[in-house]
Amino acid sequence: MGEIVTDWPRKTRELQNHHMDSTAWNDFAFRDDDVIVSTYGKAGTTWAQQIVGQLVFQGREDVMINEISPWWDMRIIPPEVRAAVVAQTHRRILKTHLPADALVLSPKAKYLYVARDGRDVVWSFYNHHMGFKEEAYALFNDTPGLVGPPLPHPDPDVRRYFNTWLEQDGYPMWSFWENTNSWWALRHLPNVKLVHFAQLKADLPGQMREIADFLDIDIAGANWPTIVEHCSFAYMKAHSDRYAPLGGMPWEGGSDTFINKGTNGRWRDVLSPAESLAYERMAEEKLGADCARWLKTGEL
Repeated sequence: MGEIVTDWPRKTRELQNHHMDSTAWNDFAFRDDDVIVSTYGKAGTTWAQQIVGQLVFQGREDVMINEISPWWDMRIIPPEVRAAVVAQTHRRILKTHLPADALVLSPKAKYLYVARDGRDVVWSFYNHHMGFKEEAYALFNDTPGLVGPPLPHPDPDVRRYFNTWLEQDGYPMWSFWENTNSWWALRHLPNVKLVHFAQLKADLPGQMREIADFLDIDIAGANWPTIVEHCSFAYMKAHSDRYAPLGGMPWEGGSDTFINKGTNGRWRDVLSPAESLAYERMAEEKLGADCARWLKTGEL
């Protein structure tokens, strides 16, 4: 796994809200080859899960990533889903949206963190949030154990939705800056790899080979074209029932709403130059110049 890290990062806090409960990781029994896919949210999480799943299972078409790879710290996960993960005998793939300092980090596991420009994240979150059925609000807000305010209905104006998110540190979700910053700070660790949505779009096969190398997965040559095809947006959109959490139940339109457009830059025709600049200035202030540049471009 490379260099030995003696000062291993420790969990320093709990994060609990309408979606997440970080205590779910406190007694998690890690295995030597676990893979944890992490993002702030709407940054390519499901895409990365599919990539890892296709690499692990060598292009098998029947891999239901939404069933085998749950969001472990999602507070409404039923006990039987957790039990099924514990019982898995294959290499496990789990998902989290926690900042690294609220997560139990194990030297046994490999962590793949996927980032995306915050403006694109918000546009994707807006579609995600607008598509929620009333049953979804009941799940998030009425399931016992809620800490903090309930999940509100979204502002129907995407521009206001973005500006509120920016001005109120991720509202109505969670802090974007602390999530990004916490993982950027761990980029030197031998079992942490940073990936960027824009780079996945620009060179999917190349990025997948890097991920395979990071995960120590050898790819049989004959399987490679199939593996790459199964990770394309067109393929995932056509088979969206395999990827949407909870089978797509929370959304109007089901899994087809969950796998939406997979595009960047939709904010360009909505935000004013001043609003876009305000975001970029805040990114540099909160993250520093190097991280802000990486977040915007994907270039390390």
